[in-house]
Amino acid sequence: MTAATTTTGGSGSGSASAPAQAGTASAPAQAATASDRVALDRRVPPFGGFNLTYLRIELKRKLRNRRTLVFTIAFPIVMFVIIGLPLRDEPLTATPLDQGGPSVAAYIMVSMAMYGAMMSATQTGAAVGVERAQGWSRQLRLTPINPLVNVVIKMIAGMLLGLFAVVATFAAGAISGIQLEPWQWITTGLVAWVLAAAVFTALGLMVGYLVPGENAAQITSLAIVLLAFLGGLFYPVSSMPDFMQTIASFTPVYGISQIARAPLTGESVDLLWVVNALVWLAIFVGGTAWAFRRDTKRV
Repeated sequence: MTAATTTTGGSGSGSASAPAQAGTASAPAQAATASDRVALDRRVPPFGGFNLTYLRIELKRKLRNRRTLVFTIAFPIVMFVIIGLPLRDEPLTATPLDQGGPSVAAYIMVSMAMYGAMMSATQTGAAVGVERAQGWSRQLRLTPINPLVNVVIKMIAGMLLGLFAVVATFAAGAISGIQLEPWQWITTGLVAWVLAAAVFTALGLMVGYLVPGENAAQITSLAIVLLAFLGGLFYPVSSMPDFMQTIASFTPVYGISQIARAPLTGESVDLLWVVNALVWLAIFVGGTAWAFRRDTKRV
């Protein structure tokens, strides 16, 4: 009887200590699980991840493509020399050249500078297509970088490339004898660079995220040529037939080119030109952000 009682008591003690031991063993596991959860949490960086280091890397990657860089700078200069330079002594307005009036060559110079900025900017689209094929865009989606910040960084890099084209074309114009007032150089150059590069970098990015990498460059190049002709970049919109003028007013080139050349023609800036440029910029930026999320949504 005593033995039975002792055995029973021992058994009860053992069974009582088992949950305690199990609880003790599970505590480190629970702590480790909590620690793992904390380690997996990603803190959102300041400004959505925008930083100068990432921008510098992006710009260096663009500058490595020297063949594209040389072409986008040389092409508008060559076109200006062929088309614009022979018209250097042709007045653009009723104001004679010797009284400070601009020449037709200055008009063409601004148009070619803007075209160079557009070409440089849209080449970003082709680069994005290659990034998608290599899986880089999905790797970026794994980081806490905001998709809009990624778009903005690529836009800034594309705009800086566009600046090279504008400066080079304006330098060629100045060397060839184009005479403009200082404020005309500044305003036409800023509009040809800032607005054109921003709008068409966004267009190139949107195309790059929507179509396969091998097709992005061809599509963006074709789009630039068509939009330039339809939007009246190479000739005054007023010289077009009425129905073509209506079509031109809805293209993304129209507002920017009209604003950029207004200091030369003497026209006051129309609010519709500004609205045209800003609406297309918003469409392309929004489309790029959407396409970026769509392309990487399975990550």
